Amino acid sequence: MPPKSNQPSNLELQVLSVLWESGASTVRDVLAALPDGKARAYTTVLTVMQNMEKKGLLTRSRQGSAHVYAPAESQRQTLKPMMQTLLRNVFGGRVSTVMQHLLEETDVTDAELTEIRRLIDQRKKSKSAK
Repeated sequence: MPPKSNQPSNLELQVLSVLWESGASTVRDVLAALPDGKARAYTTVLTVMQNMEKKGLLTRSRQGSAHVYAPAESQRQTLKPMMQTLLRNVFGGRVSTVMQHLLEETDVTDAELTEIRRLIDQRKKSKSAK
């Protein structure tokens, strides 16, 4: 886990989300896939990703003449401390309150509801097996 001072910014989280979804990618690929849709210069994203490498959030390798970046840690490793902090500080540690908020404040598809139910059932089975 990166040290607390290396917690990703919002833009860095977007970069990481692209890399977790797409796998190792070039700066140009990440720029094209950033989820917020804002117009950004190539050099802006390049600088952010270079800084992320210095912070230990990304690794860089060469493929031909291109630099390819990948997350240094899995999505789970990166997000776990952030989610625990959010759960504790914003929702008083109550998972049900988080779920209630997400269900009320976001557009959840039927497929997502089915997946949520499956995850809950899976969690129940694993807890009862212990």
